[in-house]
Amino acid sequence: MALSETENGCSGGEGGETDAIVNTCVLGGFSESAETRALISSLPEIYGDMGTSESATERFLVIMNRYQEQPHLLDPHLEWILNLILDFVRSEESPPSLVHLGFKFLYIICKVRGYKTFMQLFPHEVADVQPVLDLLSRQDPTDSEHSAVVYCTIYSLQTWETRYMLLLWLSMTCLIPFDLYRLDGHLEAEGGKPREPIMDRILAIAKSYLVLSGSPRDAASVLVSKFMTRPDVKQKRLGDFLDWSLTTVSQTNDRSISDIKVLDGVLQSLAKLFKHGKRDDLLQYAPTVLQCLEKKHLSESSEAMLRKLGVKLIQRLGLTFLKPRLAAWRYQRGSRSLAANLSMSQSAAASAAVTPEVDTQEQEEDYDIPEEVETVIEHLLVGLKDKETIVRWSAAKGIGRVTGRLPKELADEVVGSVLDCFSFQETDNAWHGGCLALAELGRRGLLLPSRLTDVVPLIIKSLTYEEKRGACSVGSNVRDAACYVCWSFARAYEPKELEPFVTQIASALLITAVFDRNVNCRRAASAAFQENVGRQGTFPHGIEILTAADYYAVGNLNNCYLNISVYIAGFPEYTKSMIDHLVAMKINHWDSVIRELATKALHNLTPQAPDYMATTVLPQLLTMAVGMDLHSRHGAILACGEVTHALYKVGLKTNSAVVDIISPECVDALKNIHQMLQERKQYRGFGGWLMRPAVCGLIEKLSLSKLPFKNDPVIAGWQWVIDDTIQTLHLASSAAKDGIMVAIVSALSAMCNEYYQAQTGQADSQMQDVLVSQYIEGLKSAQMLTRCGSALVLGCLPRFMIHSKLKQIFEGLQQMCTVSQKEGNFTEARRDAVRSIAQVCTKAGVCAHGSPDSVVCSENVAEVYGVLLSSMSDYTTDSRGDVGAWVREAAMTSLMDLTMLVSSSAPEILSPDLVKSMMCCLAQQAAEKIDRYRAHAGNIFLRLLHSAEPAVPHIPHQEELLTILPVETTTSLNWNAPSQAFRYIAQLLGLPEYQYHTLLGLTVSVGGITESTVHFSSQSLFDYLKGIQENTVALEQFGDTLLRILRDNLRNDRVCVPFLKMLNQMLTNGCFEIFTTQENHQFCVDLLGLCKEFKRSKDISKLSACVAVFCGLIQFQGEVRKKVLSQLLLLLCHSFPVIRKTTASQMYEMLLTYDDVVDPEVLDDAMTLLSDTNWESDLNTVRTHRNQLCDWLGVTRPKVVAKQDPAQVS
Repeated sequence: MALSETENGCSGGEGGETDAIVNTCVLGGFSESAETRALISSLPEIYGDMGTSESATERFLVIMNRYQEQPHLLDPHLEWILNLILDFVRSEESPPSLVHLGFKFLYIICKVRGYKTFMQLFPHEVADVQPVLDLLSRQDPTDSEHSAVVYCTIYSLQTWETRYMLLLWLSMTCLIPFDLYRLDGHLEAEGGKPREPIMDRILAIAKSYLVLSGSPRDAASVLVSKFMTRPDVKQKRLGDFLDWSLTTVSQTNDRSISDIKVLDGVLQSLAKLFKHGKRDDLLQYAPTVLQCLEKKHLSESSEAMLRKLGVKLIQRLGLTFLKPRLAAWRYQRGSRSLAANLSMSQSAAASAAVTPEVDTQEQEEDYDIPEEVETVIEHLLVGLKDKETIVRWSAAKGIGRVTGRLPKELADEVVGSVLDCFSFQETDNAWHGGCLALAELGRRGLLLPSRLTDVVPLIIKSLTYEEKRGACSVGSNVRDAACYVCWSFARAYEPKELEPFVTQIASALLITAVFDRNVNCRRAASAAFQENVGRQGTFPHGIEILTAADYYAVGNLNNCYLNISVYIAGFPEYTKSMIDHLVAMKINHWDSVIRELATKALHNLTPQAPDYMATTVLPQLLTMAVGMDLHSRHGAILACGEVTHALYKVGLKTNSAVVDIISPECVDALKNIHQMLQERKQYRGFGGWLMRPAVCGLIEKLSLSKLPFKNDPVIAGWQWVIDDTIQTLHLASSAAKDGIMVAIVSALSAMCNEYYQAQTGQADSQMQDVLVSQYIEGLKSAQMLTRCGSALVLGCLPRFMIHSKLKQIFEGLQQMCTVSQKEGNFTEARRDAVRSIAQVCTKAGVCAHGSPDSVVCSENVAEVYGVLLSSMSDYTTDSRGDVGAWVREAAMTSLMDLTMLVSSSAPEILSPDLVKSMMCCLAQQAAEKIDRYRAHAGNIFLRLLHSAEPAVPHIPHQEELLTILPVETTTSLNWNAPSQAFRYIAQLLGLPEYQYHTLLGLTVSVGGITESTVHFSSQSLFDYLKGIQENTVALEQFGDTLLRILRDNLRNDRVCVPFLKMLNQMLTNGCFEIFTTQENHQFCVDLLGLCKEFKRSKDISKLSACVAVFCGLIQFQGEVRKKVLSQLLLLLCHSFPVIRKTTASQMYEMLLTYDDVVDPEVLDDAMTLLSDTNWESDLNTVRTHRNQLCDWLGVTRPKVVAKQDPAQVS
């Protein structure tokens, strides 16, 4: 648990890298002492109020949970807390609900501190036995097993804490050093009825709770272990209790839920009894118990908890059979006492550790081991292979405990049996259990140094253990446990014992720490390596490596493979082992991410051992590259390219060609990979979609390595792979498509640069014509992904391939964008084409008076900008939403790149109109509702505005813009946050050149549905309008802009519906109040005329928004008011019932707001009619009421016309 409070702890330091220990150890004491005292003291007052008592319990739980990792801080306060609660628990005046609440608080403390420590604080004098027993007798053990319908009181289902704590308390009172019969007194009550002895009462209570489910069962097993080991009880009742227990075990069925609960309790009690009882008392019963367990076959049970308890009990039986002694033959490193360690020399300690006494050896030889021990060990070895970790862990601990009491020869046999778990015929469970057992044996000094030659190779294998299962693998728990073994060995052995194995262990741990797929294993290996560096001091370059590969650094997989591995491989002791591991284990890994990272790691490691890579590793990879295993082939092909390219880079430093570094056989093998795959038809099917990007990666790397394949037939084969992949890309899985496209683009670009130049800077004209024509034709394909691929490869062509073909390429991309935008399809292809336009122009370069077929010049710059600007208005939508946003985003980026290029090379060809259109479009996008694209537009707008080198010419209102958006906003303004962005963008409404586009963008934000966007955009808009209320000219200009937006988008639902919502908000907020003072103001007349166009619509949302606008327009004076009322009354008889109802509701609110609309004498009647009429009834009934309203409002009754359209009004 991460604790941030530091008021009573140590501070974390001032630097950025604070100690992990300091950060977690932030509590210095129990700081909530006063609050805890107040909470507990208030319990007698609040227990009756369910809400208050729950709040108090929750608060107490929060306080205690802070100390889960440091419970010892509670120790000085536990006694007074316990006494405070026991005061009212013991009181006879306390009602049951208060007692239960008190025990609930005690349980919370017990859970945090642990029952073993907390139960010792309970008072356990003679006087406490009877009250605790009586209080426990009054509890109902089964109330938690009945439904809440039967037990309907507040605490009926919550009293298990009371029973749990009382059982623990009773366990402590059982420790009184007096015979229990002395507490019985007269066993006859006044009525002559015999009273049960205390011994029998306690035993009966324990038995009753052992067969129930829940936490009280666990406390009952503790009670049994304390109670049955009393001298008086074991003499009279131990045999009977064991008979009852074994009978219960024999008669239960582990497939019945009720019997499983009984078995759980009985096995727990037996395990604790054999743990705490004296060997002499229990030895006579141990064979019988073992025989009963063998007949029960618990290891075959489907319940993991029963199997664990079975293993736990069997190991306790084994310890009972063996005399409690420390094996003198065990290996000891130093002493438990630090002072003793410091006082003796290391050599003396070492010799003392491994030299057993002769007398002790003789004693061991005379000591007979019971036959049952062999059975116990067999069961424990079976437990090591269990499918559940808790069972394996319990078995491992049992192996360690039992082996510690065996003679040396028998113990060595046990070690040999444990080593048998490390067979490749065994499952991962056996390997994991074996690792846990070895760690226990090593930790206890039972794994002698002579065995390390057998053990270490197995642990090395375990550190890289991985078994593929279907689409994934198992073995991470084995590798984690192997790290634990290495950690325990570091603490168990002297450095000289592990010295022969240091290189192996260090290399294996570092390989796991850097290359393991599982982050827990990487961190475990890092911790084990750190422990070995600190304890052994013999690991090569340990300190230096730890600074780079610490617990936090190995958390990032990319960082491990690409950076940390390079640093570690810089030490020659680890270089080859790391390379060999990548080739043997990671190139063929089932996870493609690991394979790709491994190939990049090999690239980075090549400079550390170039000769080894060229002579040993590359031939191995080439063999794997044409093998039959798909994953190995994929990884090997990628690795061949990466290693070859890395060797080429190495050769550059010595002016050597790559063919001088690698053998001719390797060069031929690299060239033949494609041919082998094609002959075997391995480009087909699912595997083919792994091979194609891998071969594209190989093509790219071999081209960059300048292998001498020019005019070789293999180049045509490579080109076929690229072209065929583009044509069949639609057959690939959706997850792989993006990666394949990237590989194609990179491969073609590199191949053109290396193999398609007739001479430096001049293209092979034949290949140029073929490729350009082919990919332009691909832009017309019926398959969208073929269009995408063709567009992207046109954009990646180098400059010499574009030369004299720019016009042809641009026209192809332009036509594809224009046609598909009109048809509303091929959105992704349009996005890629827009990106490619900028890439082609950037590579072609800019020259004011150049040829339009080779460079961007004054003749074609307007056309290029025209395509990009038209793409800024792409609002295509489909089932995925606003997919046109992808095109707009690409167009914004392309415009920025192109503008920066032109401004730096030939700013004179940028006309003011082009710059104005671009900046206005960016302003519009920066005011729209989608956060991501608003941020993208805003950042580009700021970059163009503040660019100094090169400076963008002809930006409209540049001075005003610099005032509104100063240079600080480039870093401080978060365009993703509506609260920040709209405050700035709304100020552009005051600039005439930007007003139309900014308001158009704000329209979809203010009239949108996202609450935060609507709130902040409308607030910024109204703040601007409030500032121009006194400026009639500015307000009229704003009104004209509004009308122009509506006029331009009457048939565009994307704009007109949000526009009507925004307009309604403006009218409601009185933004045009200055116009209402004039009769028949032109703004209102024009607005009404435009809004009337919507009444024939069939869109409910548009009609509803239109009704709201009509009701807002009623505030204008003159003849226009009559026309508005006429439109509303027409809508009262609309063919859609929901529109009639909405209109009536809106008119009712309108009459409440504007009471001058109707004659006061009929106002109440009109409002009553609007509110009481069922406007969803048939039209003939509704029309009568509507006509009555017409008469009251002084509006001519509409005439009924024949219906021509389902949505036509009457």
